[in-house]
Amino acid sequence: MINCVLPRVPSLLLAIGIATALGACNPIAPGGEAAPVLAAPAGAVVVPVAPDAAPTDLALARKHFAAGHYGLAELHFQRSVESPDATAEGWLGLAASYDQLRRYDLADRAYAKALSVGGRTAAYLNNHGYSRMNRKDYRAASQELSAALAQDPENAQIMANLAELDLRVRGPR
Repeated sequence: MINCVLPRVPSLLLAIGIATALGACNPIAPGGEAAPVLAAPAGAVVVPVAPDAAPTDLALARKHFAAGHYGLAELHFQRSVESPDATAEGWLGLAASYDQLRRYDLADRAYAKALSVGGRTAAYLNNHGYSRMNRKDYRAASQELSAALAQDPENAQIMANLAELDLRVRGPR
């Protein structure tokens, strides 16, 4: 615990200081109502930001997932799939986030939606196979990861998942 010693300030001065600080944040009009606060000081140049410049939920979801913030990734993937232009990538990301959060019931729903939107792509098979591996359904994991590798034989992630599956099933060599 850190001990903090504050100088003794007469309470009237302290009250005036707090009132001044708060008054600067939210000015009060003479009638007791909050006065409008200007967005920028006079003379400041305000440059509007184009809506396209803001990161999309899908981009934020990818960023959070890569950082291991699976709860935030789930939130943004969920928002991305609720939009009219939802993609299979959004559904796969949502399913993978649920996998990481060990919410396999919700992951299964998201995988089903990803399958209906995007089909049995290598990405779908890889993610779903990894999900099966995490649930210790090694036979289904092997089938899906092998099918993914057949579609995309140069994919390092699929090869790494197959190697991890082999390690889990056979143990270290």
